[in-house]
Order: sequence, then structure tokens, then C-alpha cells
Amino acid sequence: MTETAAAAEGRIHEFTTQSGADTIEVGRQLVRLLNPPQLLLLRGELGTGKTTLVKGIVQALDAAEPDEVTSPTFTLLHEYEGVRDGQPIRLYHLDVYRLDSERQLETLGLDDLLTPDALVLVEWGDKFKSIRKRATGEIAIALAGGDARKITVTLKE
Repeated sequence: MTETAAAAEGRIHEFTTQSGADTIEVGRQLVRLLNPPQLLLLRGELGTGKTTLVKGIVQALDAAEPDEVTSPTFTLLHEYEGVRDGQPIRLYHLDVYRLDSERQLETLGLDDLLTPDALVLVEWGDKFKSIRKRATGEIAIALAGGDARKITVTLKE
């Protein structure tokens, strides 16, 4: 796994991974870049490793072991309670792929999740204007040939 570029005063970070284990490690490293409250779009086609990346984030927060982290495709939301630098952090992992309207999205209570200690990661959130408007950044994962992935983290100021 390598970090290949950093630009815009550290607001863009790019990583290339060669395996699922590398992707989990990038997730562990990303925790240092994420400061609550934050809502991030988690973008990537099916099977690119979005949940694998979340496994590393959750593990770095000491909230769960990687094998305990699963995709919230059918439950829509998974919540984890962790800690970083002695401070509690709530991590919410959402998958809104199955939702079709802003009205359905409202039932998740997204505004209630965005507390001062929260990191909210939303798969397929770019489908909804309201999430795009509130997002403080995005993590995009793309296939890069074989098991390789390119992970681009863009954080707004």
C-alpha cells in the first residue's frame, strides 16, 4: 500500500492498495485525517472495497474487530462506539443504495446522527442531494487492475 499524492494543503490523499489487508490498513490510517463531526460520501462500484475500508476505520477506533464489520446493505445503518486519543467517537456506517427518495432517507434521522462526536460514512450517498450538500468530504474507491484499488480521500475545509 502506498500513498501516492497529497495536494491542496493535505485535503486530498490518494492511496493504492494491492489487497484487502492493504485496504483495511488504509482505513486504519484514515482515522487520523477524520475529525468529528464529519459526514463523508463513500463512493465506489459494488465490490470495490467500501466495507473493507470501513473495517480498518472501525478497528483503529477500537470499536470492533474487522471480521465483525459487515455491509449495512439490508439494515441501512450500523453504529459503532470507539475512541481516539481518549475521546469517544461514534461511527455510523450507512448504505442508502436501496432507498429511492429523500422522504425515505429522512426516516433514518441523518441530522440526529451528526453529533459533535460522530463520523458518518454513507455508501451511495451521492444519490441524494441533501447528503451531497451536507457532506464534508468523500472517499472514492476505484478498481486499479486485479486486486489493486485506488483510494482517494477528499476533505472539504
